[in-house]
Amino acid sequence: MPTNDAPHHHHQVARSFGGDAERYDRARPGYPDEMVREIIAATPHRDGPLDVLDVGCGTGLSARPFADAGARVLGVDPDPRMAAVARRHGIEVEEATFEAWPARGRVFDLVVAGQTWHWVDPAAGARRAAEVLRPGGRLAVFWNAMQPEPAVASTFGEINARLLPQAPTVADAVAAYRTMGATAADGMRAAGGLTEPEQWRYDRTRRYTRDEWLDQVPTQGFFTRLPAERLGPLLDEIGAAIDRAGGAFTMHVTTLVITATRAR
Repeated sequence: MPTNDAPHHHHQVARSFGGDAERYDRARPGYPDEMVREIIAATPHRDGPLDVLDVGCGTGLSARPFADAGARVLGVDPDPRMAAVARRHGIEVEEATFEAWPARGRVFDLVVAGQTWHWVDPAAGARRAAEVLRPGGRLAVFWNAMQPEPAVASTFGEINARLLPQAPTVADAVAAYRTMGATAADGMRAAGGLTEPEQWRYDRTRRYTRDEWLDQVPTQGFFTRLPAERLGPLLDEIGAAIDRAGGAFTMHVTTLVITATRAR
C-alpha cells in the first residue's frame, strides 16, 4: 500500500532539482549507450522513427540519447526550469505531471523514465503508460546507482553523519535502487495490461575529479534544499577528502532498468 513516505508524495523534493537546472544538466551522469541500443532493439515499431515519451524528462539527459539514435521524443516534465534546458537541447517538452498530462489520443512505441519514476505513483503511472503505448510497446524505467570506491564511500559517510546527521544514509546504493525497481515492478503488475516486468543491469566505472564531484553534490535530492551556509562546509570537507585521496576517485555506476511491454 502506498504511504505518505513514498517518494511520489514528496512533491517539494521532486521540484527542488530545477533550482539549478544548468548544474543538474552539466553534472549528472548520462546512461549507457548499450542500454539505449538494447531498449530500442527490444521495442517493435512501424516504419519511420520510434515514437518515445520521456516521463519526467528534466533537462533531457534521458531523452537526448534516444533522439540521437533517431527517435522522435516528446518529454513531459512539471518544472519549467528543467523543461527550458531540455528545449535548448532540441527536446520538445510539455509541462505537466505524468498523471495530469493530457495525452489527447496520442500513442507511443516506447515510454521511458530516467531517474524519475519514483516520483510517479507506481501503479497509476504504469496504468497511464499502458494507455498511451501501442500494442507491443515498451515501458522502460531506469536509474543510475552510484557507489564510490569503499575507502572514499566510508569517508563521505563520516562527513555526512557529522555535518548532516539528519540526512538519509545509503550504505549500498545498488540495493536501494533495487528496492525502487521492485516497487516499480509491483506497480506494473498492479496496473494490468503489461507483461511480467524484467530487470536489466549495466555496470561501468567513472573517474571523478574533485571539481567534477563537488559540482554534482548539490544536484542530489537532500542537498538541493540545503542553504549555502550548510552546504559550503560540507563541500569543503568533501573536497579536502578527495584531495587526500589524490584529487580523484573511482565511482561505480550501475544502471538498473525495469521494463515490461503492453499486452498485444
